[in-house]
Amino acid sequence: GNQKATHLENSQGKKSQHAEEAIFYMNCRAAYLTVLKSSLENIKSKEQLSLVLQQAGRNPSQKTINKYWTSQTSSLNFDDFCAILKKEKPATKNELLEAFGKIDTDKAGYISHDELCKILTTRGDKMTWEEVTSITKQADFNCNGKLDYNKFCELYLSTSEQCCKAARDRLEIDPRLRQQHFGNQTENFPEGITLPVSKPSPRVSRKTDHKLAKGDSRAPSRPSSAQSSKASTSTTVSVGASSSRNTKLIIEPDTMKEWQCAQSKGCFYLEENGEIISHKYRLHLPQRSALCITIKPFSIPQPEGKSCHWLSVDTALFILKENETQENLQLVSFTELQNKEMFGWRGELGSGVYWLLPFTTGCRLRKEKTQITGEAKLVWRDEDGELTLTNEFRAALLDIFETIDLDGNGLLSLEEYNFFELRTSGEKCDQEAWAVCKENFEMKKNELTRQGFLDLNLMEANDRDGDPWDLWVTLLSLGYNKALEMTEACPFVIDICAERCKPRIKAISLEAGGSQLSRAVCRSVVHKGEAQVLDGSENIFIYTYRSGSRITSVIENKSENKVIIHVNNEQSKNCLNNRGLTVFAVEVAPKSMMVSQHVMALNEQEEWIYSCVHSLV
Repeated sequence: GNQKATHLENSQGKKSQHAEEAIFYMNCRAAYLTVLKSSLENIKSKEQLSLVLQQAGRNPSQKTINKYWTSQTSSLNFDDFCAILKKEKPATKNELLEAFGKIDTDKAGYISHDELCKILTTRGDKMTWEEVTSITKQADFNCNGKLDYNKFCELYLSTSEQCCKAARDRLEIDPRLRQQHFGNQTENFPEGITLPVSKPSPRVSRKTDHKLAKGDSRAPSRPSSAQSSKASTSTTVSVGASSSRNTKLIIEPDTMKEWQCAQSKGCFYLEENGEIISHKYRLHLPQRSALCITIKPFSIPQPEGKSCHWLSVDTALFILKENETQENLQLVSFTELQNKEMFGWRGELGSGVYWLLPFTTGCRLRKEKTQITGEAKLVWRDEDGELTLTNEFRAALLDIFETIDLDGNGLLSLEEYNFFELRTSGEKCDQEAWAVCKENFEMKKNELTRQGFLDLNLMEANDRDGDPWDLWVTLLSLGYNKALEMTEACPFVIDICAERCKPRIKAISLEAGGSQLSRAVCRSVVHKGEAQVLDGSENIFIYTYRSGSRITSVIENKSENKVIIHVNNEQSKNCLNNRGLTVFAVEVAPKSMMVSQHVMALNEQEEWIYSCVHSLV
């Protein structure tokens, strides 16, 4: 009986602890999203840090801010913010009264305005006279030249709580914010995908491992213990050195030399908030045919000593069949075979129209952390005072030309140029403006030449009398840094070969993958991956699938309620994920599924071990 009572008390204590933790992280997220657009976006200044702490009910002094934002700090992520909130507890009423009591030596419950003004303007974080006056003018706690600090403390605490409540209410009301994930790095699928009621997967494994391997005993910054959660499941995958790049995709030139081929280039671009956008394509097949479809990073020849940063970025294509409406695309397959940096698919497709959605996990295409000192020069004036492009800028523009020349014919059509314009200025060039370009810049067959493209950019520099500001806007939007290195973009090339017909591929848009790509990724993992059910929770499934050099996990919530799942990768070795966090949490809406994480090897020349524990709070 005593053992049962103790067990019950421990169980209730753990439930209470996890409930408190869930509330804490919800409050953290609510405060964070009041100031920042996404929980994946980083705090970039002291002012932002102060503001987001205030939204969480804290009133940080300059000394507190300086403790967390030193001369070495360039940004803080959501995980850092949660750690700060754990250390910086909100002031209690007793603490506030005790502080005022040190000033009110007579214990009268009041402080004169003159004395208050003298203290606040000369001690600690010194306030201005105007700031103090704004306090003393408040009728709620001021009377006859004195401040009733008991009432002031009550109002301060209630205002702080109202601020936190307003942030939480905003989080609940706004569906976009509700779907935001915990974490500080790019998550390409911010939307939970609502599912129809489905039968349990035939591949479901009910073997769950509750034990964490011994090793790193560092305390995680988020609750992570699988043992103390309601339910958990563990997954471990070991991958040998370089085995993730073994040749599985076999291209047979002799067999395919009579096949008809089509090609198109494109590019992944990293947005400021960490979202990834890319070209999307429509593929037309006149008749049923065997096909080979591949995608790989596009290699642009570089000067000696300069490397293509983007060649290590993973790429994939999802093939969807177009039905009556574009909103109802059906996943056909995806490029799961790999040959070095190339991913491909071989099979047979019927006649009709298909959509090709490029995809990258975001594991290697992410915001640059290295600070660039100095700035490359873009233009200079020659002996006659004429503006000229520097050799470095000219080389970068020619690389950009290669990237945006989607059909690879050495010329830019109006369509191709407009993708460039949409990315760099948000506007399109119409036929009339294109005719003006034709009059001023070199064209062939109504398409812009390389020289014409260089001259167009030189004209832009001349329009601003050599000021490179507009040119830098263009370069930064195309993924270049101030050293003229393309670090936040990944150009790619798609090749399609068909046995019985001439395939036609056309770039349709340049945008984020959206719900269609989210659904395709999730369904591919659910269809191909190994499923585990969280022990003690019949409605939560974790699907894990290894495709070439990456591992993806998907969480499916079949219950009627939203759930918070903690994800712990502390036992993984030589891994990096798209979130940039070892321990994090995600919220999964009722009757939906979402990507938990994508994982790749940090160093492909060494063995890597994916060891992950998913725990239900």
